Amino acid sequence: MTQSVEAENVIRLIGVRDTPLSVDEVYNAVGAPGAGGIAVFAGTVRDTDHARAVSALAYSAHPTAERELRAVMEKVAADLPVLGLAAVHRVGDLDIGDIAVVVAASCPHRAEAFAACRRLIDDLKATVPIWKHQTFTDGDDEWVGAC
Repeated sequence: MTQSVEAENVIRLIGVRDTPLSVDEVYNAVGAPGAGGIAVFAGTVRDTDHARAVSALAYSAHPTAERELRAVMEKVAADLPVLGLAAVHRVGDLDIGDIAVVVAASCPHRAEAFAACRRLIDDLKATVPIWKHQTFTDGDDEWVGAC
């Protein structure tokens, strides 16, 4: 079996959506009989950034975002013993407390699941073309690179 076929079997859920995200959906997507550990990370919109109060936040994505996210997931699957991977990111206007991103990894052991989940969110943030536009209560705003 080639690595791309193996990665296809491991990548269970991928998406960039303008609708609310579900931690349960992402968790349920990665379940596997051999999974001794499932790690889930949910990133939420906070009310401050760099000690400045945030009044509004919006995410936007390049049309290639899902393709780039798949590439990240394929690399994680190639490098770590994952049984299931899932990742969804929200775009559009979000409120404080909304879930912006959810990723999960299942692996035979917990340490592997933690490592795969962390790698997935870190690589997503570093390389997938999704941008955050923050508006602060003082009227200033900023764009933040890959989310």
